[in-house]
Amino acid sequence: MSATPYSAADLVIPPGDFAAYIFDCDGTLADTMPTHYRAWRAALGPHADTFPEAMFYELGGVPAAGIVEILNERHGFSLPVVATVEHKESLFLSMSHEIAAIEPVVALARCYHGMKPLAVASGGHRRIVLSTLRALGIADLFQAIVCAEDYQRGKPSPDPFLEAALRLNVSPEHCLVFEDTATGITAAKAAGMQSVLVPPPRR
Repeated sequence: MSATPYSAADLVIPPGDFAAYIFDCDGTLADTMPTHYRAWRAALGPHADTFPEAMFYELGGVPAAGIVEILNERHGFSLPVVATVEHKESLFLSMSHEIAAIEPVVALARCYHGMKPLAVASGGHRRIVLSTLRALGIADLFQAIVCAEDYQRGKPSPDPFLEAALRLNVSPEHCLVFEDTATGITAAKAAGMQSVLVPPPRR
């Protein structure tokens, strides 16, 4: 997979000696967001125009089922949540060859590997997250991979990050989170963790 144009200087890492590092997946380790959006539009079919790109990015970090529920509520749709999510995820998997690494973040994960415990905390379903990490050749870097199946409340709730810290056996205040969305940064703060905002890749 190719790497997305990006500069390590764009990452502002707070000072301190952190005991563990937790990474979001989509938009943080992997430049998957454009591919996810294409899959959403294809899955929504005649309703695609009710899900503009700006709204998609505003909902970054929200689990797929939550996105379908929001669309149903806002537009009076009755889209079947489970079937719509499964269709969208199947489409995304078929496009997985398009995924690129966000190389400075992946490079940090490789650097920390073997030195500090690492985890992924994602709003995605396990098969999608694992497929993405494997496509980038980095799945083995992480001691814990926390996905939508592993908690009750998604971001901006702190649950995904707290579950990751629990699995790493590290206190939340000693974890540093890498995230690309305001939703994820809010979740990290609620978990009592410092965070690094990963800006959008240059295109």
